[in-house]
Amino acid sequence: MDAIVREGPAAVAVEPLATRLGATKGSFYHHFANRDALIAATLEEWERTQTEAVIARVELIAHPGERLRAILAAAFADRPGGIRDAALSAAAAHPLIKPVVKRVTERRVRYFTDRYIELGLQRAHARRRALMLYLAYLAIFDAVRTGVVNESQSELVAHGREVLDTLIPM
Repeated sequence: MDAIVREGPAAVAVEPLATRLGATKGSFYHHFANRDALIAATLEEWERTQTEAVIARVELIAHPGERLRAILAAAFADRPGGIRDAALSAAAAHPLIKPVVKRVTERRVRYFTDRYIELGLQRAHARRRALMLYLAYLAIFDAVRTGVVNESQSELVAHGREVLDTLIPM
């Protein structure tokens, strides 16, 4: 994942990764059939731990607005995670990455949409609001990732708070 985030999917090469991890190419091939299998496994892990597991945790919160606030506050506080999500979105033209990013994006936006519906918005409005919320998250971290802005951790948290206050009714 670090290689994809830093340099894109082309940076995922077996030999340099094995060397960096202190492993052999043979041990790599013991675990993965090829480079594509490694990328697929990495993306599946990201989807499972950073979408499904997060949703399961926030579902313990009763109020839908508080669920949205909790998930987005955590997302804006996780600078490496936000940069990772923005990098994966930027790499979505890659044939292995595109279907997973599309599925994760749809899942996250659908989750946000359903919470907005619980808050009383009509489906079309809820979806637009959910998309604005998700895109605001990706955009700020893409700007940080590409060096367009140099937000400190406290600035990212403040930005997240502003997005939350603007887009999540209480």
